Amino acid sequence: MASRFLTNLKGIDWLLLVAIFLLICFGLSSLYSLGLSTDPHNFGLLFKQILFAVVGFGLLFLFMLLDYRWWYALSGWLYVTSIVLLLLLLFFGQTLRGTTGWFILGNFSFQPVELAKLSVILFLARCLSGWTAEKYSFKLWFKSGLVVLPLIVLAILQPDFGSALVIAVIWFGMLWLTGVNKKHLLIFLLIIILLAGLGWQFLLRNYQKTRILTFLNPAVDPLGSGYNIRQSLIAIGSGGMWGRGLGLGTQSSLHFLPVSEADFIFTALGEELGFVGLVVILFLFLLIFYRLFKIMRNIRDDFSLYLVFGLSLMFFVQLVINVGMTIGILPVTGLPLPFVSYGGSFLIISLISVGIILSVNLRQKSGL
Repeated sequence: MASRFLTNLKGIDWLLLVAIFLLICFGLSSLYSLGLSTDPHNFGLLFKQILFAVVGFGLLFLFMLLDYRWWYALSGWLYVTSIVLLLLLLFFGQTLRGTTGWFILGNFSFQPVELAKLSVILFLARCLSGWTAEKYSFKLWFKSGLVVLPLIVLAILQPDFGSALVIAVIWFGMLWLTGVNKKHLLIFLLIIILLAGLGWQFLLRNYQKTRILTFLNPAVDPLGSGYNIRQSLIAIGSGGMWGRGLGLGTQSSLHFLPVSEADFIFTALGEELGFVGLVVILFLFLLIFYRLFKIMRNIRDDFSLYLVFGLSLMFFVQLVINVGMTIGILPVTGLPLPFVSYGGSFLIISLISVGIILSVNLRQKSGL
């Protein structure tokens, strides 16, 4: 059996890995450009991200070689660990840009909500694959909702509404995969509308309400809450067809564009590499999702299918939200661009997730 598996290592999806590697290179090029435009000796973010990428790829191959079915038993412990970390974060976490979302360890930081996204997918995959008797029952909505609710609430308390939204969409998507009763879907949508109304009234802070109102009409406050979207659109537009070149983007280099290494890195790349550069980046994402879809087509058991679908959906939702907010069609939520944005926790967890997907693919192919 071991020899069969080693032989099947030739079946690694190299196209998927190459596409991810190239996206990371795009992100590194933007960090290099940021170093050039601010201080030629200030390449700290670049060197850190290279380190994160090396560690992440090492873990990717490690988790690819490990049997993904171990996660069926370990998912519950990982889920509980994520809840504990998010609780501790509220008391001992560091606040950056208005969100208490990081543990600071020396020169490095750790963002537990990224681990929470992975853990909830693993645990939901286990639960949904085991609750087959309730597949078309409203009880399935209720029980799975109780699984994601603690993580969503703890993310909102940071407050990190972007991550809370990602977790909610992952839950809904994985639940949809089980087969949905239209009556239950209608009830669910009515509940969401009710909760949205209550959230607007009692949970959202004034600046978060302003973000949503600005999304509907950015021109209302162009120098205040609408500033980020306005500068983002200016930067992308100024890039033209071929871009200004690395280190030559005025919006990012002169700091008109906020958080250009993370939340608005798609905009920074658009200014420096132009429309053609952004098309290449989106093509690489399209290639990734095409390869993930092919992997899902070969899966033969429920747990593996829910797992790969949930991880793929996590990447897709964050891509759509990040690109959407940079071009002004979605509210600014602070979500990074998968594999491209700066951030150790985000990149390493993303690469671990790819490793788990490849583990599923290799074992499904080899019949192990």
